[in-house]
Amino acid sequence: MDDSEREQALLTALTTEHFVLQTSRGVTVAESTGRATIFLSMLSAALIGLGFVSSSGDLLKPFLGAVLPTLIVTGLLTYLRLVQTMVENSLDLRRIQSIRAYYHRRFAGEHDFFADAVMGEGTTMEAAWAAVGSRPGRTQLLLTTAALVGAVNALLVGLGVTLLTAMAADSATLAVAVGVVVALAVFGAQFAYINHRSVSLRR
Repeated sequence: MDDSEREQALLTALTTEHFVLQTSRGVTVAESTGRATIFLSMLSAALIGLGFVSSSGDLLKPFLGAVLPTLIVTGLLTYLRLVQTMVENSLDLRRIQSIRAYYHRRFAGEHDFFADAVMGEGTTMEAAWAAVGSRPGRTQLLLTTAALVGAVNALLVGLGVTLLTAMAADSATLAVAVGVVVALAVFGAQFAYINHRSVSLRR
């Protein structure tokens, strides 16, 4: 196989890989949306059920005792998978940008086609994010679906702690204060995990 045939074979392989990676990105986004939708639908159904049983003191506590742990466990599992899909999507994007950089170097000539793919190649992940309009940084991570579900998880855990504290201490003010602190701590821990996984992508 001469150099021309080898380059043509490589271009064919890269084009196929580009298509596969783009398809993979679409699948991860669809999965993230689907998982978040299922979780939020469960939360919505739980709130509707809460409205029906709220007038009955005998049913309210058993209902919350069954529903809150279920929502928290489901939310944590959803959150962990959303972080995974965020990482998968970012890796796919970085690989796509590498292929686009090859297109630019080999075929663009004087044109600026795919030029964004070769800007800041020393920090490939940052350049890849910038190509799709995202600015790398911790604040950007707050806009992810994983952070959204993490915030809901934190609220649910905080609510559970508030209810338990209220029953144990018989003080609404103390219960709310403890619940808020716990909710903030839980969200902080989840956000720290998202940031940790994001930092590992930049290495």
